[in-house]
Amino acid sequence: MNYKRKFPSTRLRRLRSSAFIRDIVRENILTGDDLIQPIFIKEGLSGTEPIDQMPGIFRFGLDSIEKEIEELLKLGIKSVALFPVIDPDKKDAEGSESINQNNLICNAIKKIKSTSSDLIVISDVALDPYTTHGHDGILVNNYVDNDKTLDQLVNQSLALANSGADIIAPSDMMDGRIKLIREALEKNDFKNTILLSYAAKYNSKFYGPFRSAVGSSSNLGKASKAQYQMDVANSDEALNEVALDINEGADIVMVKPGMPYLDIISKVKETFNVPTFAYQVSGEYSMLKAAIQEEWLESEAITESLMCFKRAGADAVLTYAAKEIIKELNK
Repeated sequence: MNYKRKFPSTRLRRLRSSAFIRDIVRENILTGDDLIQPIFIKEGLSGTEPIDQMPGIFRFGLDSIEKEIEELLKLGIKSVALFPVIDPDKKDAEGSESINQNNLICNAIKKIKSTSSDLIVISDVALDPYTTHGHDGILVNNYVDNDKTLDQLVNQSLALANSGADIIAPSDMMDGRIKLIREALEKNDFKNTILLSYAAKYNSKFYGPFRSAVGSSSNLGKASKAQYQMDVANSDEALNEVALDINEGADIVMVKPGMPYLDIISKVKETFNVPTFAYQVSGEYSMLKAAIQEEWLESEAITESLMCFKRAGADAVLTYAAKEIIKELNK
């Protein structure tokens, strides 16, 4: 940075004097390639149903997912992240349905891939949508047992890879899971299956609408995930988590949530210089949409928020607003 620049020989406003000049000197650009659309798929549902806590977002039945995928592809969205809303009767203490190769998400992946092999499908790996207690792992004496959970996560990952998932995304925050999943993928000839690690996932209060959307909030109740998700006060810990996951075989790392953690995104990108994604989580999305609906914010605030992710160093953003924003970008 040249701190010797002085007024009036330097007038920084010159580069803001017209829209054309502002465009050609812009440091970051937001395109459809930067946007990943999360999709909720509900077992037994025909058509779609709105999610009350997330304006404009729906749960999809298997019979309606192809139409949504076709629309996203036409708009220019190239990647989706899938999240299941399973039949409550299929939930148990160990999340056994997660490893069923014909479960809801595995069938959805097969259906989507038969529609378009070009779309990148990201599949979440965690047990919370499948457990009766709503935790991401197996409970032993009211404690999430790290090592007992690992085998289940590995088998879940293999089921997803076998169904055609392009990217496996462990979001559970168990220690050592990236190493074991990578080894299992290599051993089973899924050498090109990408591992996207939710490496820096915080124990945030911004997840509420998501938990309601997948039906895990009632199972979790007032229990906390502080045993395994990161303390919101910590940043050095995030770098240790990312370093461990990269060393164990992660191809891409994720920071979650997004906007309140732009400092973490920036540190991760600057420190490791690996592909870094961010998740604009349900609470962030719903907060912005509520303010826009009340006309406290302009609708462009969402686009601004996504540009902030890019400026901080994110290579792509999971955002519920992806479909909405790409329509604006296409105008």
